[in-house]
Amino acid sequence: MRPLLLLLSVIAVGLIFISRLFYLQVYNAPSEDLFTDNAIRKEFDYPKRGYIYDRNGKLLVSNQPSYDVMVIPREVEPLDTLEFCLLLKINKEYFKKTYDKAYHFSPRLPSVFLSHLSKEDYASLQEKMRKFDGFYIQKRSLRDYRTSIGANVLGYIAEANPEQIKKNPYYRRGDLIGKSGIELSYENELRGVKGIKFIQKDRFNRDIGPFKNGTRDTIPQPGKDITITIDADLQEYGERLMINKRGGIIAIEPSSGEILTMITAPNYNPNLLVGRVRSKNYTKLHNDTIAKPLFDRGLKAMYEPGSPFKVLNALIGLQEGVINTQERFVCRRGYNYGGKKPMGCHIHKSPANMNLGIYESCNAYFANVYRRIIDAFPSPAEGMDVWSNHVKSFGLGNYLGYDLKIGAPGLIPSAKYYDKAYGKNRWFTTFTISNAIGQGEVLATPIQLANMIAAIANRGHFYTPHIIKQIYDETIDKNYTIPKRTTIDSKHFEPVVQGMFDVYNKGTAKYIKIPDIDICGKTGTAENFTIIDGKKVQLTDHSIFVAFAPKDNPKIAIAVYVENGYWGSRWAGRIAGLMIEKYIKGEVTQKQMERFVIEGSLEEEYAKPLSGESFSINDGSKFNIIETPTEDESGQE
Repeated sequence: MRPLLLLLSVIAVGLIFISRLFYLQVYNAPSEDLFTDNAIRKEFDYPKRGYIYDRNGKLLVSNQPSYDVMVIPREVEPLDTLEFCLLLKINKEYFKKTYDKAYHFSPRLPSVFLSHLSKEDYASLQEKMRKFDGFYIQKRSLRDYRTSIGANVLGYIAEANPEQIKKNPYYRRGDLIGKSGIELSYENELRGVKGIKFIQKDRFNRDIGPFKNGTRDTIPQPGKDITITIDADLQEYGERLMINKRGGIIAIEPSSGEILTMITAPNYNPNLLVGRVRSKNYTKLHNDTIAKPLFDRGLKAMYEPGSPFKVLNALIGLQEGVINTQERFVCRRGYNYGGKKPMGCHIHKSPANMNLGIYESCNAYFANVYRRIIDAFPSPAEGMDVWSNHVKSFGLGNYLGYDLKIGAPGLIPSAKYYDKAYGKNRWFTTFTISNAIGQGEVLATPIQLANMIAAIANRGHFYTPHIIKQIYDETIDKNYTIPKRTTIDSKHFEPVVQGMFDVYNKGTAKYIKIPDIDICGKTGTAENFTIIDGKKVQLTDHSIFVAFAPKDNPKIAIAVYVENGYWGSRWAGRIAGLMIEKYIKGEVTQKQMERFVIEGSLEEEYAKPLSGESFSINDGSKFNIIETPTEDESGQE
């Protein structure tokens, strides 16, 4: 009896184990097994990508239907390749090359054979797909850019590359992913989550219906709609003003850090990088090494800031107590130092105090202020580091931390920088005197200049610039709502703000004044050199302007940089004024100024022979931009 009982116990335990294994492997197989089971076909259901709206609720980006022809190489049977190629409007070379590539990737996993079929092509093809084993049509959506502006802001989507697929298992071959702009920065929010259908096949490899009646299928989760901070109307207007010009414009709302416009010129229509024409158009844009339409000058071009940088030296001088607002410095059409060539200056009243120094942009005044700052310390190295830290507190010399994936750090030199260049304790203040007027080693991007001006508009603090305003059902990063304070006490800003206000009243921008708006601004002109046949050649100067308005309770801070644009008030100053009026009033009253800018072109300047670029590369080295020592900003035509 006992041996029989033992035998029955062993059999019972064995049946329990077998039953459990059968249940786990057949009825409750993990999803991973379904992906490797050759008897089950996997069909992805792609979600609707989130829409993108501007700050006023204007729809900028939606979706349009698209269809991909998929192939599972292992399941392809002999077919009439001529008929198949005619249906898809391809040749036999494409067929063979693409099939071989898919087979090499994986004989049993689906690959995209032909992407982005139109609705018309899909309609003529779907009824005949049953004749071609191993091929099927997969529906997805492409982006539909409802605008022709802001390509650098919105970005584009394209097929994920092998590196991206390896890094993130969510993506599979043929999946689309954000490649630049908002599409890249907010890819996780916009993309949604793919759904999947498991189709059971019989021993003849024919579909026989949903696996387990569809109980393992998942439905797609749509991407989240987002609202960005860009004002589409202002962006469009700014891009019109920059036609036939090169440079960048960044406008920021000082009270929030929200980016109102982010313009690079030249730009391109975002619809050029959609669908089957994307690759050809991208190659054409990428190969334009002269105009560089894919290069975002607003975020990546590191320019010498020129005279707008002088206002920081004024603030640092006041903070360190080495000057006051009434002290005057003599200007004899420039600043003489160390027996070197004078730092030239255009004609104005002398001696100059801070107010006149700002609104007339006196180089001699700011050279004296800078020397006072550095020489107030026991050694130039100590003074340089104090100065450098003050400047960096305005967001210069480093990445600002905004929510776009590209940028450049700019350059604010320190004592270590000059020790490396000249040797420790082997350099003096006069070696660095060009920093006084925003040339020398100082580099900044337009977005950094706009942020600097926003900090001055706020009298000492700024918010990290950002382009996201709202994500559906989410809150934005709190980092964008916390103010960052500069190292300058708020009490020192008013005299500098007044000097910038007088730039329009009686200074270098008095001829381009905008009525009924109190604008505080600063002009700048940067000399432009290049090397041609081994010789240093001077080209037309660059035009710079920074401003905020109104003077009290400012609504907009802006930086404009126009390459080869002559002096500061000629192009950049006019563009800044028109942009400010457009944003604050909702309309432009200065029609003559508007016509001058829109109808004006700098293409002849850009057609001159060049052997270099008109901006700095983003590794900290620089070339071809030097702030003018003889700044002529009298507002002449």
